Amino acid sequence: MTDTTHIALGARDFVNPAILLSGTVDYDMYKRFRDELDAAPSEGLVVVELTTLGGDPEVARIMGEDVRFHSEVVPARRFVFLGKAAVYSAGTTFMSFFARENRYLTRGTRLMIHERKMDKHLHVEGPLTTCIAGLEATLNEIKESIKIQNEGFENLIRGSDVTMDEVLTRAPSNWYVEAQDALRMGLITAVI
Repeated sequence: MTDTTHIALGARDFVNPAILLSGTVDYDMYKRFRDELDAAPSEGLVVVELTTLGGDPEVARIMGEDVRFHSEVVPARRFVFLGKAAVYSAGTTFMSFFARENRYLTRGTRLMIHERKMDKHLHVEGPLTTCIAGLEATLNEIKESIKIQNEGFENLIRGSDVTMDEVLTRAPSNWYVEAQDALRMGLITAVI
C-alpha cells in the first residue's frame, strides 16, 4: 500500500466526492454525513465536499471528531475537505478538523470566521444565593464556550501564517477570507 497522505491532489480527484454536503450545519446534515461516511470507500481518498452558510458549531465539531476518529482508526483512508462557494461559520469549524494538507477550496470560495454567538436573557429572581449560582452558571457557560471556540481557531491556523492574535482581533466582526487569500495565508493547501 502506498502512503498518499501528502500527495497533492488535482481537480480530477474531486470529481465524485464520497461525502457531499450543502445547507445548514445541523442534525439533519449530520445524519446525511454519517450515512455517506458509512458508504464511503474503506481505503484511499475520501473527499468531503461542503457548501454552507453556517449552523450549529457543536454539530460541526461532532462531524469533525468523526473525521479525526476514522482517520486514526483506518489510516488507509485519506479524508480531504473541499469547500465550495461558501464555507461560513460552523463550516469553517468543520474544516479545521482536517489537516492543512487535506484542505482545498474551489476558486472564489469564501471562508467566514467569527466568534461563537450567544442569545440568552438572564432573569435574576429569588433568594440571593440562588441568584449567584445562576449568574455563575452563565459565566461558566460563556468561559467554556470561549475555550472551545479558541481550540477551533487554533486547529484552523495550525501550520499557517495566521496568528491567534489576528484571529481574535478579526473574528468578532465576521472575518471573510477568499480562497486565494486562504492559500496565501497557509490555511489551505490549494485552490481547485
